[in-house]
Amino acid sequence: MTQPLVFFVKRRRKQLGLTQVDLADRAGVGLRFIRDLEQGKQTLRLDKINQVLALFGHVMKPVPHSDDEMNDA
Repeated sequence: MTQPLVFFVKRRRKQLGLTQVDLADRAGVGLRFIRDLEQGKQTLRLDKINQVLALFGHVMKPVPHSDDEMNDA
C-alpha cells in the first residue's frame, strides 16, 4: 500500500476526531480492514478502500506516475 494513502487516511480520520472503530462503522468495513489499511498492508480490496475514501470525499483512481508514462499512452 502506498504511504501517501496511509498518511491521508490516518490524518483525515484524526482531523475528524474518529477512532478506527468509528471509521470502520461509518465506512461499512471491518475494524481489521482499517487497521490493515493504516498499517500499509500491501494487498487490500480497492472497493473497500474507496468505501473509506468516500467518507472524505475522495476516490482512488489511476494517475500518471511520471511524464514518461504520459508519453507512452
